[in-house]
Amino acid sequence: MRGVGGEPPEPLPERACHAVLDRRLLPDSPRPVAVALSGGGDSVALLLAAQAWAQPRGRRLVALSVDHQLQSQSQAWTAACAAFAERVGVDFQALTWEGPKPARGLPAAARAARHRLLAEAARGLGARVLLLGHTADDVLEARAMRAAGATTPQPREWSPSPAWPEGRGLYLLRPLLALRRGALRAWLSARGETWIDDPANVDPRSARARARAGLAPAGEVALADDARLPLAGLCRFEPWGGVAVPRAVLRAAPLAEARRLLGLASVCAGGGARLPGSAARDALTARLCGTGDVVATLAGARIEASATEVRIVREAGEARRGGLAPLALAPGAVGVWDGRFEVAASEAIEVRTLRGLARRLPADQQRAVAGLPAAARAALPAIVAADGGVSCPVLGASPGRAESLVEARLCAAAGLVVGEPA
Repeated sequence: MRGVGGEPPEPLPERACHAVLDRRLLPDSPRPVAVALSGGGDSVALLLAAQAWAQPRGRRLVALSVDHQLQSQSQAWTAACAAFAERVGVDFQALTWEGPKPARGLPAAARAARHRLLAEAARGLGARVLLLGHTADDVLEARAMRAAGATTPQPREWSPSPAWPEGRGLYLLRPLLALRRGALRAWLSARGETWIDDPANVDPRSARARARAGLAPAGEVALADDARLPLAGLCRFEPWGGVAVPRAVLRAAPLAEARRLLGLASVCAGGGARLPGSAARDALTARLCGTGDVVATLAGARIEASATEVRIVREAGEARRGGLAPLALAPGAVGVWDGRFEVAASEAIEVRTLRGLARRLPADQQRAVAGLPAAARAALPAIVAADGGVSCPVLGASPGRAESLVEARLCAAAGLVVGEPA
């Protein structure tokens, strides 16, 4: 680790960080707050500022470090992070990206693995919020990369975890997003702190490193507003995973909002992890804002529109993503099936699609499923017990409890959750 010289600055990072934490977090929640710690200057500054906020409030912080196993020094960096966390009185957990690494698309794969590992660890701790050390420089870098043709999203102060389903119910908070990286390092140096410099950050083969090299060293940065989509609050959510919105509401909405809602609702009801392509989404939005009946598929979802309502359900015939594959659960285990339902098993079970099994349901559940929209029935979760009995946990008694994740996921993605959930 090394430091950078400079005049002792005002304690701006702490003030700015604490203002964001006060606005977004619950001061007296018993849940821990997770903090991503790489050992770089941004995350070191974040942990120091966050601990100064958490300690007098009795909030527990847990620092999480991911070893991607991509650098020869990575184990030493993790050890340095552990020692730093111990010195400042923060619990620490090391995470490792195991297994072979892809020859192509390594940065994206590493980013996805990092989010997945952080999400799994944070959820395992009971945390609902993960703090990240992104700064205003990350915003500028993302803008420069997009200007060069990349699809890099702009970091936001508050957003749901991008890892799905590992990050369900987990939110990312970037409390240093308004601050420049140089100011943070000057603050650290004035405190006598040091940090790790990853050589990958200046490797000219990296698009981010090239964007970073072109940034002005100082200056304010305009941040994007929270991506709130009030239109999502007008949707009706069914316990079996369906989403419906009045067609008149969709027609009356600004076109950009209607497009965004369609994309989010399709990926959430479809259980996938990637938004649909803009061309397909925009073409379908135009049809839905018209007057004729519509039947279409998008991002693993089936969209049906009558004169009065647009209904979005899982497309039972779409199996390319493999989400409809059976899921075996041991007694007491919890898993996510098809990206749409969290299932808790009271005994050994297998979760399958209901397609081909509806006639084996109990009589009351057969009547219940007959009352659902025809397009939604085949993709419902079916529980197959060890004795061969079949039940549907969203329709009645079953050895597995199932909760639809569609509503919570869509509301989070639409920015309707603005702070730490209780």
